[in-house]
Amino acid sequence: MTLVTGATGFVGRAVLERVAGDGACRLRAVARRPVQAIRGVDVVNVGDLGPKTDWSTALSGVDAVVHAAARVHVIRDKAVDPLAEFRRVNVSGTLNLAKQAAAAGVQRFIFLSSIKVNGEQTSVGRSYTSDDTPAPAGPYGISKYEAELGLRELAQVTGMDVVIIRPVLVYGPGVKGNFRSMMRWLNMGIPLPLGSIHNARSLVALENLVDLVATCLRHPAAANRTFMVSDGEDTSTTELLQRVAAALGTSARLLPVPGWMLQTAASALGMGDVALRLCASLQVDIGKTREVLGWVPKVGLDEALQRTAQNFMAGLQ
Repeated sequence: MTLVTGATGFVGRAVLERVAGDGACRLRAVARRPVQAIRGVDVVNVGDLGPKTDWSTALSGVDAVVHAAARVHVIRDKAVDPLAEFRRVNVSGTLNLAKQAAAAGVQRFIFLSSIKVNGEQTSVGRSYTSDDTPAPAGPYGISKYEAELGLRELAQVTGMDVVIIRPVLVYGPGVKGNFRSMMRWLNMGIPLPLGSIHNARSLVALENLVDLVATCLRHPAAANRTFMVSDGEDTSTTELLQRVAAALGTSARLLPVPGWMLQTAASALGMGDVALRLCASLQVDIGKTREVLGWVPKVGLDEALQRTAQNFMAGLQ
């Protein structure tokens, strides 16, 4: 049996649907909110993800865990001590689950980490790899890195396989946050000052991410490895907006404002992090993922954008 945490989340729900569709194993989902029924999936509620959570009921009979639950990165964090709160959930909560999983006889623990473990940006043409020295960015990235360290140590002590996946920006049908806002602005024809951004960024379609998770559940060579994941095709912010607009059946109205000018203005307004994600490059190399697992992205960027746009437009009707 495979246990999936974060079952009501964007990624967790998709993992459940994909693995259930494979029909290769029984599934149990952990969720704090009601979960729309999926045939063959048991649902349990263990409360908040924290250092004292009791996972015994959820782990009974489980031989693999996909840990997708987390305190996610937020732009305007209202916590008094954001790093402490990220550590409570993403580090202590994760390691508490992993220790109980190992004690319960779980054989493989798949941890959905973040590219922020590597850092926030790359120079054009220079891609992050899983062998790079980590330089975690911000409280979220730090918490994910510390969780990775704890999981690797636990794997050595207990013999439980640990697989770490570091996704870049995930998009797909049902995506929310900034990506959904971008589609809304494009669909409304709002002019955006992003017509002259010459960066390069890796993205990963939800379908590609969950396909890699499914591969890691069964592939023997995945044990105790760290994998990068993307669509295998990088794009600039300007080009991405144009491609998303085309998928929406419209044209992007982009003003050719230089990236340096945008970053300067955004920093003055206290929005430097947002400008960095729009203007800086962030590329990952999935060569190791391809080589070790024989894995290739299932869908290309344009096909995945088309599906995302169709879902978005259907939701407007």
